[in-house]
Amino acid sequence: MSALTRELQEELGVRISRDSVAHLCRFQAGHGGEPVLFSAWLVGAWQGTPTNLALDEHDEIRWFGLEELPPLAHELVRAALVDARRDRAVG
Repeated sequence: MSALTRELQEELGVRISRDSVAHLCRFQAGHGGEPVLFSAWLVGAWQGTPTNLALDEHDEIRWFGLEELPPLAHELVRAALVDARRDRAVG
């Protein structure tokens, strides 16, 4: 979680509340000698306004409703995010 905290501070300028973080999924994708490790998190509380502080790494940062969600890096990430949002809406 230290890497997540650091990256969100460096790239978005927000400080997360560690108590509000839920790990959604982790998996490896790709073939050959350089597979990619994906990890997705749901952060429910933070301080600051998310801002694109890493222009060389991100094209755009903005909010999406589930019905507007663009294609994500991998379908498993999308499924985990949608499931987590549905669970929070019910509970």
